Amino acid sequence: MHLTLHLTTACNMCCDYCYAPPHDGTPMTEAVGREAMALASRLTEGSCGIVFFGGEPLLHKDLIRALIEHGRELERGQAGRFHFKVTTNGLLLDEQFLEFSLRHDLLVAMSFDGVREAHDRHRRFRNGGPSFDILLNKLKLLLDLRPYASVLMVVNPDTAQYLADSVSFLLDVGARYLIVSLNYAADWQEADFQVLKKQYQRLGKLYIKWTRAGRKFYLSPFEVKLSSHINRHCYRKERCELAQRQLSVDPLGYLYPCVQFPRCGPESSWCVGHISRGIDEAARQRIHDASEEEKNVCRECALKERCHNTCGCLNWQTTGSINEVSPVLCRHERLLIPIADRVGEVLYRKRDPLFLHKHYNAAYPILSLLEDTVTKRP
Repeated sequence: MHLTLHLTTACNMCCDYCYAPPHDGTPMTEAVGREAMALASRLTEGSCGIVFFGGEPLLHKDLIRALIEHGRELERGQAGRFHFKVTTNGLLLDEQFLEFSLRHDLLVAMSFDGVREAHDRHRRFRNGGPSFDILLNKLKLLLDLRPYASVLMVVNPDTAQYLADSVSFLLDVGARYLIVSLNYAADWQEADFQVLKKQYQRLGKLYIKWTRAGRKFYLSPFEVKLSSHINRHCYRKERCELAQRQLSVDPLGYLYPCVQFPRCGPESSWCVGHISRGIDEAARQRIHDASEEEKNVCRECALKERCHNTCGCLNWQTTGSINEVSPVLCRHERLLIPIADRVGEVLYRKRDPLFLHKHYNAAYPILSLLEDTVTKRP
């Protein structure tokens, strides 16, 4: 299980992607965080992921430090194992915090939308000023100390034209794990999808070129769609299960099925309990069962087993219903999958060793890390 702790409703930028719940701005207290972790340790056997989320979670570095140190104390008391991660806009990253993250095995992911034209379009300071230069320095600092950190990039209709250049730019900066996702809630028109299609086609050619050159990287959504073809027998098991593997905790301690739902508040039907009294299993099961129902629009679709349509959180964000798939999502999946399949077909036919190792060897992540470690030794 993973618990996402919404530490604060506040943010220090004016970006367009805030999932903070609409409370009065009161941050999560250490007592609430501790109780959430205690609940997690009771509900899991051996391992639990704790994700620090926002607003901007690094506004509360001291709280993060305290909760991680508390988690390590719980571990010493044989309360299982905690795995910590924080997702940040990067503005408050510094060497001191990153060194703390290394000492305490805290994974750090940072949002960055690519080239200047793309990044500054939707990630601005509160005065409207650009953030590219300042955050690029923060990103370089992060990747220097944590070279395997994930970089999260959001694509909008007005930034789609920069997608391939943005991916190339971030890889050249040193990013190796790029999580690229659409802003599905944006107003996508067919003309925007045509631009996006050309960018994906260009990116597909680059993917082949980089792989053939032996360059190591992880690039979603290509990796995800390649896996959906190669690992059809188990791919569905890896997809979103709303209210099951990940719950969100708002600053007041109320529990929700995923990161979008805390904005609804504790009086809503999306609240599935409180850390002080535990999970309302009936509410949790009701939400999960509803999200598992087959969507009418997907019933006859040949791509339904490879599609992102099962993400109830995304469905709710874009349509207001966990059972209704956004037309934007549907159009995107139908656009992307054939391009990703063509990439896989080319590399498979060439029997590219890196591609085969990466996608057909379950031990690849560990072996690749060991290989990198040996290569870096003097």
